[in-house]
Amino acid sequence: MKIAMIGTGYVGLVSGVCFSDFGHDVVCVDKDPAKIEMLERGEIPIYEPGLDDLLAKNTAAGRLSFTTDLKTAVDGAEAIFIAVGTPTRRGDGHADLRFVMAAAEEIAQALTGYAVIVTKSTVPVGTNRQVKHTVSKANPNAEFDVASNPEFLREGAAIDDFMRPDRVVVGVQNERAGDVMAEIYRPLYLREFPIMTTDLESAEMIKYAANAFLATKITFINEIAALCEKTGADVKLVSKGMGLDGRIGNKFLHAGPGYGGSCFPKDTQALARMGQDHGSRMQLTETVIKVNDEIKRRMIDKIMDACGGSVNGKTVAVMGVTFKPNTDDMRDAPALTIVPALVGGGAKVKVVDPQGKREGEALLPGVNWLDDPYVAVRNADALVILTEWNEFRALDLKRIARKMATPIMADLRNVYSTKDAKRAGFETYVSIGRNDFGVPDS
Repeated sequence: MKIAMIGTGYVGLVSGVCFSDFGHDVVCVDKDPAKIEMLERGEIPIYEPGLDDLLAKNTAAGRLSFTTDLKTAVDGAEAIFIAVGTPTRRGDGHADLRFVMAAAEEIAQALTGYAVIVTKSTVPVGTNRQVKHTVSKANPNAEFDVASNPEFLREGAAIDDFMRPDRVVVGVQNERAGDVMAEIYRPLYLREFPIMTTDLESAEMIKYAANAFLATKITFINEIAALCEKTGADVKLVSKGMGLDGRIGNKFLHAGPGYGGSCFPKDTQALARMGQDHGSRMQLTETVIKVNDEIKRRMIDKIMDACGGSVNGKTVAVMGVTFKPNTDDMRDAPALTIVPALVGGGAKVKVVDPQGKREGEALLPGVNWLDDPYVAVRNADALVILTEWNEFRALDLKRIARKMATPIMADLRNVYSTKDAKRAGFETYVSIGRNDFGVPDS
C-alpha cells in the first residue's frame, strides 16, 4: 500500500520506518527542510536504538522516502497518517490540536482519490470527528474516511513495541476504512498479534486511559515508598510482593523521582481537562498530577538533607538527566525540576548522560557536561543518580568513593543497595523507600 506519514517526530518517524519494513511504500512528510535533508542522508534526529539501521535498510529497498511536499506524498496514498505534535496548551492543560487541524486542511486540498485519514497523534475524544469536519469543509468533494490509531510506543523500545505489540487499536466508522487498516496491519494479523477494532471515541479514550493508569501506578508506588521511609519497610520488597499478584503485575512499580517524558505528563493533564469539560472530573488523575509534582520536589529535599541541609558551594555530580534510559528525550524529566534547584542552591553541577546533552544543554544552563562518570565525581561532594542508564548500573563504587571529596550518594533510582554503598566506603547513602544511613539530622 502507499502510505503518507505527516510528521517525522518520534511517533511519525518510528511508525513510518516500521510500516515500510512491513513492505508498504511510505513517504514521510515534514515542514522542516533541514530535518528532511538529515533523514535523506540516513541520519536520525532522535535517539532510538535500531532505528537508523531499519531506516537505511528500507530506504535502500526503495520503500521509504522523505519530502517537504505534502501534496506529492498524499497523491495516490491509500492511507494518510497524521502524526504531528499535540503538546499541552499553555495555560489550560488542554491538548493543542492546531497542528492536527492544520495537517487535516492541507491533506484535504491534496486528496486526489479515496483515502483513509488516520490520526496517530494522541488526541482528545472527539478529535477524529473534528478532523472529518475540517476535511469536508476544506474540500466538500473529497472522498475519504477517518480512523483513530493511537500509538503505544515506549521510548527506547519503540521498534519492538511496533513489531510485537501488546495490541493494535483501530477506531473506524465503517467496513471500508476497517479493511484498509486491516491491510496495513496484515503482517501483525498473520502473526496473531491482537488487533482491536472499535468506534472512534473508544479508540481515542483507550490511549488516555492506559497512560493515566500507568502514571497512577508509578505515583502509587512512590507514595508507598515515602511511607516505607517512615515505617522502616523496604519498597523494593513491597513492590516485589505486590507484583507477584497476577492482578497487579510488576511493571511500573519501581519507586523513583516521579514520571516524566512525552506522554504521561501531557496525557494526564489532557484527561483531567476532558473530565472537567464534560462534567465528570477525573479526581484520581488530578491527584496523580499533583502528587507527581510533589514527589519531584521531595527529591530536592532528599539531596539537600544528604548534603547536611544545603548544597551551597558544593560540587554535585549528576548521573543521567533524560526522563528514562535509552532515549534523548528531556520532556518533563525529573531532572528539569531537580538540577535547576541544585544550581539555584549554589551548587556546582556536573552532568553525565549518554544521550542527554543535545537537548539538555539548552534546558539546563549553568551545568558542566562530561562524558566519564569517574571524571565527573572527582572532588565532588555528592553523587546523584537520576536516570538508570546501564552505564550507571555497574559503577566501581569504591573507585567513585575514593575520588569524591565527601562520599555521599543520593540514589534516586534504587540502582544500588545499602550494603553496596557501605562496602564501597560511602559515608552517606540515601535512596527511595528504603533504610538509608549517614543522613545528618536536619
